[in-house]
Amino acid sequence: MTNPHQFTSSAWAPFRIMPWFSPRVWGCRDLRPWYDVVAGEGEPIGEAWLTGDQCVVSSGDHTGRALGALFAENPQALLGPAAAGNGALDGGASPLLIKVIFAKEKLSVQVHPDDKMAQKYGDPRGKTECWYVLEAEPGARLACGLKPGVTLDQVRTGIQAGTLENSLNALDVSRGEMIFVDAGTVHAIWPGTILLETQQYCDLTYRMYDYGRGRELHIEKSLEAARFVTRAGKIAPRILAGRSILIDGKYFRVERISVAGARSSASLAQIVLPGEDRPAPGLAYLFAAEGAARVAGPGFEAVELHKGGMVAVPAASPKFVVEDLGELELMRITPRWPETSR
Repeated sequence: MTNPHQFTSSAWAPFRIMPWFSPRVWGCRDLRPWYDVVAGEGEPIGEAWLTGDQCVVSSGDHTGRALGALFAENPQALLGPAAAGNGALDGGASPLLIKVIFAKEKLSVQVHPDDKMAQKYGDPRGKTECWYVLEAEPGARLACGLKPGVTLDQVRTGIQAGTLENSLNALDVSRGEMIFVDAGTVHAIWPGTILLETQQYCDLTYRMYDYGRGRELHIEKSLEAARFVTRAGKIAPRILAGRSILIDGKYFRVERISVAGARSSASLAQIVLPGEDRPAPGLAYLFAAEGAARVAGPGFEAVELHKGGMVAVPAASPKFVVEDLGELELMRITPRWPETSR
């Protein structure tokens, strides 16, 4: 099915997406000041999904539509020619799931499968992800990978004895740092941080250990998925004029964009790094890690973007300008296609 407005400029202007809030036993009851959401007596909220299929468009021609429905109906308008030829347009699947994670308690010790293992068990893709640290309390730490020399027997024993944390590589983290977590990395998020997570669109999680909370464990699959050596860890930013590339991987690129008053959409185009072909226009997401912005252009209603908010910029978007409304820290997240990425 094709939207009749697919090729009109205003139909695919940048649009705002409302977050969808996911209850989790380890989450928070009060998400302010990020979101005006208080869980009250209900289950605490652990995640704000910013690009989930169930998220609702809240500006422009598609107001009230679910994001997943737009991908199903108009993948070409959203994703652009960069996605063609590698299956990305088949079925109109969203390529990335982006979340803000609020951990009041420890998450489970877990691992995600890679594409090959996920497909072995009937799922379309695995889960490689990254974490950008939006907030970090003094002494905040995350677990990312196993310590050198840890064996499979030690992992099994740690699961049974409740001592698995002793085998994990703990990272001290601060605001503004980027951590890469490739599929197969044993990891855990601990309290004291608020994270912007960018991942393949996949919700497969194999729990190794869950601190006795009674949720289902997936010990054998987690051990099958686990890699004892991965590329996970902190990623140093690549500082360029007007932007910093925080991570540039097989599935996604995350940048911190300097606006300094205003920037045109032309100046936001993806940088072509050495060894790359010039990228075709594609989908981008704009996230406000701080402050506020306005996205405006001829022929469409301006969209305001506030802290914690997400604006989608379709491949078929008309030209626009991003204006800094004060204290803006702008993140730009773009999907990468495995066949053409470095």
